[in-house]
Order: sequence, then C-alpha cells, then structure tokens
Amino acid sequence: MILNRPQRTNVSNTERLVDMAPRYKGEKGAAKVVDLKWRDATVAKRIEHALVHGITDYIVEDTEEARQASERPLHVIEGPLMDGMNVVGDLFGSGRMFLPQVVKSARVMKQAVAHLEPFMEAEKAGQERQAAGKILMATVKGDVHDIGKNIVGVVLQCNNYEVVDLGVMVPADRILDAAIEHKVDIVGLSGLITPSLDEMTFVAAEMERRGFDIPLLIGGATTSRTHTAVKIEPAYRKGSTTYVIDASRAVGVVSGLLSPTDKAKNEAATRDEYIRIREQYARGQEVKARASLQQARDNRWRPDEAQTPAPAPSFLGVRAYEAWDLQDLADHIDWTPFFASWELIGRYPLILEDEIVGEAARDLFRDAQAMLKRIVEEKWFTAKGVIGFWPANARGDDVIVWTDETRATEAARFHGLRQQIKKSNGKPNLCLSDFVAEDGADYLGAFAVTAGHGELEKAAEFKAAGDDYSAIMATALADRLAEAFAERLHKEVRTQLWGYVPDEQTSVQDLIEEKYQGIRPAPGYPAQPDHTEKATLFRLLDAGANAGMELTESFAMSPPASVSGLYFGHPGSHYFGVGKIDRDQVEDYAARKGWDVETAERWLAPILNYDPDAVARNDAA
Repeated sequence: MILNRPQRTNVSNTERLVDMAPRYKGEKGAAKVVDLKWRDATVAKRIEHALVHGITDYIVEDTEEARQASERPLHVIEGPLMDGMNVVGDLFGSGRMFLPQVVKSARVMKQAVAHLEPFMEAEKAGQERQAAGKILMATVKGDVHDIGKNIVGVVLQCNNYEVVDLGVMVPADRILDAAIEHKVDIVGLSGLITPSLDEMTFVAAEMERRGFDIPLLIGGATTSRTHTAVKIEPAYRKGSTTYVIDASRAVGVVSGLLSPTDKAKNEAATRDEYIRIREQYARGQEVKARASLQQARDNRWRPDEAQTPAPAPSFLGVRAYEAWDLQDLADHIDWTPFFASWELIGRYPLILEDEIVGEAARDLFRDAQAMLKRIVEEKWFTAKGVIGFWPANARGDDVIVWTDETRATEAARFHGLRQQIKKSNGKPNLCLSDFVAEDGADYLGAFAVTAGHGELEKAAEFKAAGDDYSAIMATALADRLAEAFAERLHKEVRTQLWGYVPDEQTSVQDLIEEKYQGIRPAPGYPAQPDHTEKATLFRLLDAGANAGMELTESFAMSPPASVSGLYFGHPGSHYFGVGKIDRDQVEDYAARKGWDVETAERWLAPILNYDPDAVARNDAA
C-alpha cells in the first residue's frame, strides 16, 4: 500500500495527508469524464456494464428493451440481469470489485426488477423466479445497529438469494416464528454491542429447544470466531453455527451451507475447527498469570507528584445543545472508519491513492461528499447533545459524583473495573477511578450526543425507493457526524467549558490522533466494559429530555448514531483495556452494584476469565 511507500524523503505522513486531502474535497476536484461508448453495445452488454459500474441512468430503458425482445419478463431477470450480477459476483470474489461498488450494483438491479414487476404481475400464469435460497436476517433484541446486516443482505440479494430482513431489536421468539413462517434455509444474527453476544447465545439455545436444524450465521462488529466457538455453537447442536467475518465472505459461506454435495463436509469442518478453538481458548485461560483483586488494587496507578487534577469547570450541572452546526461537525469527520464500514481498509486520505482499493475509495468518497453537502444544506439530521460537570472523588474502584461543592450528598456513583493480568516492569493495574482524586477538589464530566435525529427516516425513504446504497450511506454518515460531535465537543470542554487547557492548539488530525490532555471513555468499551453504567450517565444528564436519546433494554443508544461517555481531565489519564477479570472481582463488583453474582456474570460475560457454568458444577459437586 502507498501508506508504506512515501514518494518523497524527509516528509512526514501528516504532511503528506495535508498535501493530498485538498485533491479530494468534493466539488473542488475535477469532474469525472463520462464515456458513453458502452451505449453502442448490445442490450445484454449494456445491462452488464450498468450493473458492474453501478450506473442507473439508462437501466429502465435498457430493461424495457430487453423485455420487449424476450418471451417473458422473467427471462430478463434470469438472463441478462443475472448474467450481469454473476459478473459482479465474480469480480467481487476475485478482489477486483469492492463492497461499495457491489451495493451500487444492487441498486441498479433493484430498479430493473422494479420496472419488470408490473409486467410479471400481469402474467397470471407466470412462474415465480427461483431464488438460490432464503435467508432470514435480524439484529438481535436490545441492539439498534444494522449497517453491517444491511450490507450483507444486499450482497446476498445480488447473488440471487431471497432475504427476509426483520430489522433491529428483534426478540428470539419473533426471529424463530418468522423463520418457520417464511420457511427459510438459514438464520443470520447480527449485533454491535457486547450484550448482543448473550442474546445470540440465547437465540441459539432457543433454536435447539424448538427443534431447528437449519444453519445459523453469526456476524457483527462485537462478534468473533472464538466467541462463536466457545459460547454460541455449543448451545445449538441440532444445526450448525458459522461465524461470518464480513460481507465479502457471506456468499461463499451461504452457498457452502446450502450445497447438497458440500453442506455436510463444510459443517463438519467448521465443527472440528470450533473444537480446536475451544481447546486453545481453555489452554490460554490457564497459562495467563493473574493477580487477585487485592493485588491489583495494591498495584493501582498513582499520579506523578507534579501532576495535579484539572481545575474547576466553568459551570456545574447540565447544559444542553439543541442543534449543533452540521457543517462544523462535517469539518471534524474522521474518514478512516467511514471507509472501514464499507470494508475498504486504509488510512484516509492515503486510501484514496491506494493501488488496490484507491479507485473504489475515490468513487465512494465523491458520493459521500455529495450526500454530506445535502445533509448540511437541507438539514437532513439534527445534532443534539448534553454535557455536565460535577464535583467528584474516587472511593476504591468507584467514582462518587457529588451534588455540589460541599461534597456531602452523593448524586451518583460510577462503578469501575480493574485490570487483573499480572504486570511487570512497574506497570500498574489500571481502573478509571485512578484518574480521580480520593480527597480534595476534583471533578468529573459526562456527555451524550447524537446526530441521528432524522437518520432512520431518511434511510427508510431511500430503502423504499430501492436505493440501499444511499440508505447505507446516510446511516454511515450519521455515525461519522455523531463521532465528530463527540470529538468537537470534547475540544470545547478542554479549552472552554472545563478549560484545563485554554491555549490548546490542535488540528483536526491532532484530534483524530488524540493528541490532547484528557480522555472520554464510554461504558461498554475497553476501559469500562459494563454497558449498564450508561443508565447512571443518562440519568445524570437527563439525556432523554435534553438530547432526545434513550437506552434499549440491552443499553444500546437510540438513535443509533449516538455517542456517550465520561470526561476525565487529569493530565495523566489515558485509555486502556480492562481485559479478563476473575471471580473475586465479579463478586466484589456485584456487591458494589447491588446485584447477585449471576447478574454480574451475565453483564460481564465477554470479559470473564472463567466459565460460570463450570464453577456452578464444581460448587454443586
């Protein structure tokens, strides 16, 4: 990749970013030259070209020409349209087409099929188009994220699979009832937040209980091959369970599971692989040296004597923002994760000149810039947010938030988790409470922001028009604007609202690289993996009234394009991951939260360093 091959010596990557970025600033770039020579080809070749290049301009007239030349409208789908999509599939499978291009191809296909549908309806005696298989897809209960699921659905549809999409926050019984009703061949589950992992395991167990034997697919940002092998697959023995790492693998996995000749072989290979993964996982848990909770606390992080807590914020309490300027947020977007959401991996703007994905990235970026311009000018979305500051002090692994400066009445308490892996070379076992003073004047901030008001409506509008590409694009841009909102507001906090670095001079790239004092960790992420802590944060901020934000029963935020977290201002504060924890900490955490141990184990399941079921069996023996 070009990232590893600078063309000039003595020039930093940051300088190269500055040099390159203006070339791709939307309308300032040169217009693409349109070559219409392909319009001279046969109608079948024109349809193929339109599908491969995602061109919708002529697809209706070309489809109509093909229909008039065919005996039946269905033959247009089974002939030139599917022939063209087969070319798309071959190019995608060989790495010569990429996900954004495939989704644009699907948009062309849908417009063509939509034109043919009235003619097929008029053929009362006509045969229905035969799909390669029927796949049910759903984001599990409590989770509102669906970009990845939608992309996989489009890719499968491009390959002649019928997709039954149940949407988001779908409970297990509805998933399984729909699977029976629609007589599907495969069930696919998706999720982004860690509580979704438990829900997927529950769905798998319900499939076992209700006697299903069809394949189960697992996917989503928070899922993994190891979790699927260790937790989900053992719950569903009557059928097979397969982890799908990304959309590019979906078609191969599905075709292998539905192949009459290869299905048994593929399922057996996956089962054998998962047995090996479980064995490796068990061995890995045994060899890692762990510290007891008390040992970890004794090895807590302590600030350097020269480092003092941040001064008092400019105000205490809560402040809401009704409609932050969308252009300001657009100027602070980190584009690298945007490309990653489309499975184009590389750092922006270097990705735009990448030898392999550069052309696809440039086309995607042009489309994104065009839509972003409309989002800002037409105010498709509303960016709302709320922040707050309170006096605070650490109490062990918790942080107490006080109602006022007397520090006499507790307003809330945030519970922390501490690293338990044994450290060497004097490295501490970290917990977020380490960054707050136990005594004296110190403070804690919190925030909740969203750019998602209007997002779902706009995405639904595009979907209704058969334009999945624009629907996914709108959702992806809403996510980027929400993250930009969090970054932009954090700068406002550091320089003005809390004001502990009033003279900070940071560029957008500095913000992306987190070259500043202070952190904003979010509940459910590595420094505090417990999503339930969001409930305390949302209550303190009154996020519902102040920002129109809510939590699902699994503590996913709604609207989906939302970000929340805590502000730590100490100059020594930094990000870290808690990692795996042992039962002594789980018991302690449960007591602090007012839970029983079983509840704590359920919410902390992804980070447990032991198997609760095995412990229960040993206790009963």
